[in-house]
Amino acid sequence: MKILIAEDDAETGAYLRKGLLGEGHAVDLLHDGREALAQATSAPYELFIFDRMMPGLDGLALLKALRAAQIATPTILLTAMGSVEDKVAGLRAGADDYMVKPFAFVELLARIDTIARRPALRAEVTELIQGDLRLDLLAREAWREGQKIELQPREFLLLRHFMERPGRVQTKTILLEAVWDIHFDPKTSVVETHISRLRGKIDKPFNKPYLSTLHGIGYVFDPS
Repeated sequence: MKILIAEDDAETGAYLRKGLLGEGHAVDLLHDGREALAQATSAPYELFIFDRMMPGLDGLALLKALRAAQIATPTILLTAMGSVEDKVAGLRAGADDYMVKPFAFVELLARIDTIARRPALRAEVTELIQGDLRLDLLAREAWREGQKIELQPREFLLLRHFMERPGRVQTKTILLEAVWDIHFDPKTSVVETHISRLRGKIDKPFNKPYLSTLHGIGYVFDPS
């Protein structure tokens, strides 16, 4: 599953992300409620895991905002607030499950498995389309203007990451974490090298470039 975690405690968030990655899930981690709202409304996810108490926007307000925007993605709320009233408030806000801290990671996995078995989640996203660029997630193929683009596995992951976040700046640190699962600067040009190769395949043969470099900041995929 593709999961968005919003958890303001860095240690807890890192623990959850590492554990879920180890289970084969794709995970994005944020620490601020407003950032999570922007991310959740701009990219497709199959599950949200939100902390109840966060800066910017608390988990309950975040969930209400998403439900008001007609985003029905299943959501698990994590919180230290364990009273019956708190649980009822979370469920009425649109949460699918409510876990009180501290909790066992295996219990979280069991609850995720329960959500994943629901029929509504079986219709997975199979392709991404931005402008005249199409990415087939099952065949792991890319096409632009009807022309097939051959991608190496890491190039495919990199392009998918960009296409799920059009118009959003992606720093080198973000790309290292999301595509290579590297959480430190390895002092290599691996990102720059792959960006150059990807640009040579999806942009240079065509009239309009989609992938831009913001020098000293990062990269933006913009098909508009």
